[in-house]
Amino acid sequence: MLALSRGLFAASAALTLLFAAGCSSSDAGNAVAADTTTATSASTSAAPSTTDDVSGQEGIDAGGSTDIDVEIGQCVQLGGTMTAATIENAECGSMESNYKVIAKAEQNEQCPIDINQTYYETLDGVEQGALCLDVDWVVDGCMSVPTVGMDEPSRVDCGDPSATDVEQVTEIKTGTADPNECPEGGFAYESRQFVVCTTTIS
Repeated sequence: MLALSRGLFAASAALTLLFAAGCSSSDAGNAVAADTTTATSASTSAAPSTTDDVSGQEGIDAGGSTDIDVEIGQCVQLGGTMTAATIENAECGSMESNYKVIAKAEQNEQCPIDINQTYYETLDGVEQGALCLDVDWVVDGCMSVPTVGMDEPSRVDCGDPSATDVEQVTEIKTGTADPNECPEGGFAYESRQFVVCTTTIS
């Protein structure tokens, strides 16, 4: 029996809140969210630039097999539950896309330790393959990044008054994972040395 699962690594089990001043929470996690209430009304209907040039997202295909036909650098829409995941191909930067495939592995434990999420498939309890996933960040675009529960991030219009936990990407910096390099904080990827600078919309 084929089982579809999604799994959060211990290092990315929660999106950990850090402030630009450098304070940190005690929650486990590799992503750090900005803590500001500055609002803008930019729209994400167009996807001007994504993390295409981030060297930390150019992972390798280390084997394994999944039913979804997706390559490193392409994006997906991940949903469902931890034990009954759903996954579909999605155009990077689109409203449907919430994750980018940054590497493939035979087992999810072989993914980089600072990824946001994994998707893996098992057959009779034996893992067949895994996709290593980062949030599909888009510069100037907005993502709703839930801070509680198991909901997946989702792309939203920056001006949507009903959207919650919204972060707008202002810049992606490579060669550093220090959120203090960002004016208002960001989501840091420590082992791969890049930070997604954001401003909090809601």
